[in-house]
Amino acid sequence: MPAASGVLVDLHLHTTISDGRLTPSELVDRVWVAGVRVMAVTDHDTTLATSDVRALAVERGIQAISGIEITAVEDGRDVHVLGYFIDEDDSSLARFLVQQRLQRLDRVTAIAERLASLGMPVDVEPLLLEARLNAGRSIGRPQIARAMILAGHAATMSDVFDRWLGQGRPGFVPREGPSCETVIAAIHSAGGLASLAHPGKTAIDSRIPALCAAGLDAIEVHHSDHDQALVEHYARMAREAGVLSTGGSDFHGDPQQRRAPGSRCLPEAEWFQLQAKARSHA
Repeated sequence: MPAASGVLVDLHLHTTISDGRLTPSELVDRVWVAGVRVMAVTDHDTTLATSDVRALAVERGIQAISGIEITAVEDGRDVHVLGYFIDEDDSSLARFLVQQRLQRLDRVTAIAERLASLGMPVDVEPLLLEARLNAGRSIGRPQIARAMILAGHAATMSDVFDRWLGQGRPGFVPREGPSCETVIAAIHSAGGLASLAHPGKTAIDSRIPALCAAGLDAIEVHHSDHDQALVEHYARMAREAGVLSTGGSDFHGDPQQRRAPGSRCLPEAEWFQLQAKARSHA
């Protein structure tokens, strides 16, 4: 839900550079119409859209900060860590992200092979070719899910993940990748702040104290998949751990996704706290 008053701050948005359905230009237009005035594009394992979004946002009078959503792996499952105020030109981060995207290509190929063995072939070659030809573009399970829908194997994105591509489902292929601690360190090395994304989805509460000890700066308290009870739960965990809160809609643009830019925001007071942390961290 948007903040009750003040500036609308949405720090979790995606474009076609990863698994969103809107181009950077289209996304900025949607953000403007929604009344959001502070935004961050957090594409998966890539910062390719950052400079374009910033330039487009300035024209609209929107403040756009650099952002990213990096995938870590905990016990064979994905855990996402958001990075904010990063230097997207940092060479060390760039090398790290190249490896992340290569692992994504391998996983997409493995998932396609698994689906074919289950009698649900999908053509992922166009996805792989596009990613290889466009440096910085990131692909993953959402693009496979859309291909499954086009092939008639499922009706909706939620149907695909609930029955086939979600954790423990027949088409799921575990990812290989860095630990959360490694991702936090990579974000810090690029001058950024690290926030644990949508913890209500990943259910790793037991790891949060250790991650905070490893330098985690914030928890994504406000997220479209967090009801009020979860918001209060993670706000309390953040306070007890002495870390900040982040928040956003996690908008991708899928027709079945009942969320929009600004539909879940970071309260303005908490945004000011995040800005102050970034300034002190610089």
